[in-house]
Parts: sequence; C-alpha cells; structure tokens
Amino acid sequence: MIRKLFFLLLMCTALTGLGQTRTEEANRAVFNKIEFFINMQMTDSIYNLGSDGFKAQVSKDQLSFMLQNLYQLGRITDVEVEDFKGKTATYRVYFTEERQLLAKLAVDSTYHYTALAFTAAADNRTEKLETPEKEEVISQVEKETPLDFYIDSVAHTYIKKANTQSLAVAVFHKNKYKTFLYGETEKGNNTLPTENTLYEIGSITKVFTATLLADLVTKDIIQLDDSIAHFLPDSVSSNPSLKGITFKSLANHTSGLPRMADNWNQITGYNEKDPFARYDQEALFSYLKHYQPLREPGLEYEYSNVGYGLLGELIAIIKKKSYMECLQEIILDPLQLTGTIDKPNVKKEHTVLSGLDGQGSSTPLWSWKIMIGAGGLKSNISDLMLFAVEQFKMPENELQNAMALTRQFTFFTPDNMDIGLGWHMSMLDGIIYFHHTGGTAGSSSFIGISPDTKTAVVILSNASESVHPISKEIMEKLLGE
Repeated sequence: MIRKLFFLLLMCTALTGLGQTRTEEANRAVFNKIEFFINMQMTDSIYNLGSDGFKAQVSKDQLSFMLQNLYQLGRITDVEVEDFKGKTATYRVYFTEERQLLAKLAVDSTYHYTALAFTAAADNRTEKLETPEKEEVISQVEKETPLDFYIDSVAHTYIKKANTQSLAVAVFHKNKYKTFLYGETEKGNNTLPTENTLYEIGSITKVFTATLLADLVTKDIIQLDDSIAHFLPDSVSSNPSLKGITFKSLANHTSGLPRMADNWNQITGYNEKDPFARYDQEALFSYLKHYQPLREPGLEYEYSNVGYGLLGELIAIIKKKSYMECLQEIILDPLQLTGTIDKPNVKKEHTVLSGLDGQGSSTPLWSWKIMIGAGGLKSNISDLMLFAVEQFKMPENELQNAMALTRQFTFFTPDNMDIGLGWHMSMLDGIIYFHHTGGTAGSSSFIGISPDTKTAVVILSNASESVHPISKEIMEKLLGE
C-alpha cells in the first residue's frame, strides 16, 4: 500500500479575494498546520481544516484511512515548494523513513483546504541515498569512556555519508570539554578540521541576534512589547499592518511575517546560489510598505527569516551602528570570540570552509546584507562552546543578564516546544534544554544547552546534509546520563 502510495484529490471551491502572492502565503500557512498535524498524528484536526465542500465528498473515515498509511512514513522532516499553478500548490514532502511524496493543496478564502492530494514522487535525493558510504574517514577522537564511544559511533553515521566532508563536534558535560573531529577540510587534502575551523552557522545566528535584542531590553532602551513601527522610517511605519508587530513577536516568530518576503528572489541580480547577496534595506522596506498580514501578530508561530532580518536591522537602527559593530561590542569582544565573523578574511586567517550541496557537489558560501541577523554568521566550535557555557553562569553582568532573558518562555510552538527569544526549548525527563539549528546550501549546524545540568553540544558541518538527527541523539544521550 505504501509503495503504491495513495491520493485524495477534490477540487470543490474557488479562491476569492486573494492576489497571487497572498494566495501562495495562505496556502503555505494552511500546509504548515497540516504538516504539524501529520507529525502529531492528529487526524481529526486535519479533517477539520477541510472546507464544507471537501467534507461533503470525503468522510472522516476515508481521510483517516489515507492518513494512517501516511503516518507509517514517519515524521515530515522537510518541505520544498515544487510548483504553484492557479490556486494549487505542489509541495515535495520528505519523511524520516527516507521517502518522498508530492502534496497538492488548494485553499479557499477562509483558510480551509478544498483539495488535498498525496502522490508518488520521483526521488530527487536517490543518487545521494544510494551512493555507497565512504570506506574510511580520518578522525581525531579520544575514546576514554562508553559515552565517547557512543558519540563517535553516532558521528560516524553522518560523516560516512558520501555527500558529507567534514564534521566538528564539541561537548561540555560533567565539567569536561571534548572535541570529536572528522573528515577533510577539502576533498583529498587529508587534513582534519580543528576546533578553530570556520563554518557557516546559518540560523544559529538568530540566537546572537536575540541576545542583542535582550541587551537593549535589559538596559531599558526598548521594551519587548514596543511596536517596531516606532523605529522605522515614516514611509514604512505608515503601513498600519506593522503597528501590531512587537520586538518580542519578531524574536519568537509570532509576528505574522512569513518565512521569506515575497520579493526576496525578485531583486535585480538575484542569484539562487547566493540568494541574500543583493537583498538590502531598500528591498526589505519596499516589502514592508505593502505588507498585508494573514493573521494577527502574537497569536500563531511561523518561523520567519524575514522577521529576524528585520530584527537585526532594527537593532542597528536603534544603536546607530552596523549589525556587526553591535555584535562585536555586546557579545564578541566581552567573550573574546575571535572566530565569529560575517565575511571571510584571508589576511586574518578567517577562511571559511566551502560547502557541499545535497548531492555532495561544491556550492559557494552565502553573502549577506540586511538579512544578516537571520543567518549570516560564520563561526567555529570553540567560539560557539564559549558562548554556550557562558549561559550556565548566574547573571552578574550585562551580557549574562541579556542571555538569561533570551531563555525566558515567551510562546508555545506547534512542534510541542516552548520558545524564548531565539532559543527553542524542549524537555526530556524533566530537564529543559535550549537549542537551535542552522543550515545554508552548503552547511548544517546545531547548538544545544542545558543550564541545569551544565551540558552543551555544538555540531558543525560543511555539507547541507542535516546534522539535526545526530545532534538530537547526542544531546538527549548526554541528558540521560
């Protein structure tokens, strides 16, 4: 049944009152809910999202039968937009059981789906999955305890994949710091990464941006519930849709802003291999001037890169300094994080590893302008571990006070997690741990901390193959010790 797959497709009503862009945003918003409900196996909730026309033609039992087959594929791990024609979106959906489906979805003006379909998909990751693992991977690991052997074993499941190249793991646990280093910094050079090797860290940047925001709050320069409209140029703030957006809602992804602005890939000179290189303040403010929300701010979680790009720019506006100047002053200099940068600099030996895409082919580093606060930093396991361990200290200075604020609960997310400012928060056997992942076209990263147990994990790779599965496994193993 699963191999033959299944589909349900009903077209019942037409969308009205939405432009093409807003239609796409509405469609994705509904699919985000369906994705969450599938992962939680909430069949009734999925059925209730259907329009009256859909329900008239498909019973709950019929939908339940289809979904029970779907649940056997595991959790949804990734979603990519394949196509959007007329009023129907097609998504490529990836599951934990290394299976793919194409999902077709049409949504009406009340945000109920009128069409829902899951069909077989040609596997565009087949080459990666079927490529034999590396026979041998060089490493530098001191295996002294059963836990060391366990971490090394988990790390090997990642680095032996044909589309990975290097992996750097740092662990702080039971007052001991250890590194686990694997692979080559360049193919064939037989050179291991070190704890100072620089990688793109992608969205881990958001935790730094949230800390800069918290610093402004703890110094009483702004309040979390202040409207961002007060700090934008008049030509932008005149849009009434922005008045309800607060700093807190930007930092916990409840602003109502979508994952990406609708003009992010329409800028003159846009290059899909370096997608944020040309996206500047003019482009972002042009988007904000005409922004129309799909929901009220503060009510619903939707991960937003554009929200964090905007937050980083607002911090720069308030401080009257560039984002990197703010970062240097508030975080990097006090913690002596000399390897955390925004741009490679050969003269200062700040060379960042080039990355590999999903098929293991070389892909260029991304460069950033106004979106830097969302994902533009490069760093190493040494700096990120210093940043992590600083979170364990009782607040005694301005930076530690700001860090403590980022770890305060602000919202409950659809993924059964709490969120502070930047940090996502999970619980394992009564222990809270904070974490964030990152990724670009050629990197994957993770940082996790448990202040109560003084445990931290940092994992960096220069391949787009996600490190999240092994990161979660290692983090939760440590917390179970």
